[in-house]
Amino acid sequence: MHGMNPAEFANIARCERDFWWYRGARVIMDRILPPHLEGRTLARVLDAGCGTGYLSYLLQTRRHWTVVPMDVSADGLRYARRMGVQRPVQGDARQLPFPAGAFDLVLAMDVLPHLPPGCEQNAAKEMARVLAPGGILAIRAAALDLLRSRHSAFAFEKQRFTRRRLTGLAEQAGLRVLRCTYTNSLLLPVALLKFRVWEPLLRRPPASGVEPVAPWLDRLLYAALAIEARFLGAGGSFPVGQSLVLVAEKPR
Repeated sequence: MHGMNPAEFANIARCERDFWWYRGARVIMDRILPPHLEGRTLARVLDAGCGTGYLSYLLQTRRHWTVVPMDVSADGLRYARRMGVQRPVQGDARQLPFPAGAFDLVLAMDVLPHLPPGCEQNAAKEMARVLAPGGILAIRAAALDLLRSRHSAFAFEKQRFTRRRLTGLAEQAGLRVLRCTYTNSLLLPVALLKFRVWEPLLRRPPASGVEPVAPWLDRLLYAALAIEARFLGAGGSFPVGQSLVLVAEKPR
């Protein structure tokens, strides 16, 4: 069975609303994605690999989009139902249970890294298949094998991506890449120190990195991502970072 460590869902559900990384990742996506959605009809949206469903919940309640939240894990969907998320579906990104052309927008937030290497190609082709002509695919994925950590092992992360590999994946699925950039870049020196020096020295077992930090530190870490969001929203791009964001279009 692929997917995330079931034990991680409780950590995410507890921290997802306020934790600096999740807030920062949302504000970055809020700056990168909207320009590509202007003038488009978004009648149906798929949140493929929705996890606890919190993003779907925000899109359903704040933007009033018709979102179908889907995850392979019944554990994640239990949290989604408890939150009041509408239309949750259990399904596999490698074999989506939807007809061709069913969605105007497909979101895949931190899904591909949890697929076994080789399976990401099936998932990309399936996401392209369920997109309507002119539809948009937005992917966020963990970047660079160098940045694997105790958290990566705990969350059952199976692969990470480079910009070239992620854009190639979208193009092989028949999509036209509109934007692809590294993100979570300003904190890269801290991440390298932590994952390549500090963690190997301590040799502790895998553990979740999704746990609250001191409020001052949370504000500081979030501020770095908020600065990135403004830079990326103005059309900037980072040559390296801890995550990747890709936006692609299905030809009409």
